Amino acid sequence: MKQKIKKAAVLYCVIYTVVTILNSVLYLANGIYEDPSGNWHELTRAVIVLIGIMAWLLACSLPIRQPFLKALVIYVPTMGLVFFLVFLSGFIDPLAKHAYRDIFINYTGLFVIISVVSRIVDGIRKRKKN
Repeated sequence: MKQKIKKAAVLYCVIYTVVTILNSVLYLANGIYEDPSGNWHELTRAVIVLIGIMAWLLACSLPIRQPFLKALVIYVPTMGLVFFLVFLSGFIDPLAKHAYRDIFINYTGLFVIISVVSRIVDGIRKRKKN
């Protein structure tokens, strides 16, 4: 369990860093030199990445063997939690016009990427054992 927590912490740091740098590069490419959403946006991003990491930890420990069913059982409640977080953040700062669509695309994309990479890594590890 300790090893999983260490992996989760490293994964959290890597994903948060990559997403933040990518966001900054996209802003700069569009001629925006400061994040218009400020610090609340950064904190919201941090919590969303944490929800994603908790989903990954859950995926590692759920005893469901069917990969698609496991992904669905994890994705639906965590996506709901992310939508709820976006809803709550609307009380702090006005939401963008397409806030829910954007978070749906971003969270789903990251969920799919991590799921695929995790399956590939698991497959490689199984082949090395045999």
